[in-house]
Amino acid sequence: MISTMEIGQVSTRREYRPDNWCWDGQSKSSDVQLSSNHLAAYFHIDPVEDSTGTAGVRGTQGFNEGEYYWEVIFTEPAFGTSVMVGVGTQKALLHTNNYQYIDMLGMDDQSWGLSYKGTVWHNGTCRQYCEPFYENNTNIGILLNLYAGTLTFFKNGINLGVAFKDLHQGGEELYPLACSTAAETELELGERSSRKLRLQDKCYAAILQSMGLNDNDIDILPLPNTMKHDLKKDRHNASYNAAGCY
Repeated sequence: MISTMEIGQVSTRREYRPDNWCWDGQSKSSDVQLSSNHLAAYFHIDPVEDSTGTAGVRGTQGFNEGEYYWEVIFTEPAFGTSVMVGVGTQKALLHTNNYQYIDMLGMDDQSWGLSYKGTVWHNGTCRQYCEPFYENNTNIGILLNLYAGTLTFFKNGINLGVAFKDLHQGGEELYPLACSTAAETELELGERSSRKLRLQDKCYAAILQSMGLNDNDIDILPLPNTMKHDLKKDRHNASYNAAGCY
């Protein structure tokens, strides 16, 4: 379960089911073209006019509960002011012109983004999060955990750690986003999957959150041993999830 992975571990996605969303042809900049299956997005490909700003595209599915994982493949080496992936609300900006080359994902409180330069952005502020990635076919995984309210990125299957927390506090649906300032950028969707907790898992989470239990506290609860074991496992997993929070 990737939501409980430690930094540096390779991701695995047991219990996740495939999703079929794609890039939204109705929610994109005019400087973005989509492949016929809407899995690949091409930015600033006009043969006559170069890029005049920042272009973005949104996914077709919004998320408000559950854990969601998807991959964006940088099929060509990233360059220029900004090429980003992340999430945002329906209010997140998808286009600038007049030669405004900006890190658009995270420019305000409506989106959260990772730049190919290794910085993460939200509400107009940034910090260094990982090493830059310039290689073609770099695979960036995005894990949005709306139970924990965290956003985690992966590079070629390796967990880079939690980048943001408290994403569930706004109450609005969050959508996959991508943007670029650079001519002929190509970003292609790879794996897309998700899972929702069982009622039992939600109960475990509510117990841990409301009582702040440690292992000794769990041992004295009037519960079957199998449930105590599961509670301890969930508590340990939650501590991994919190490591490196922004």
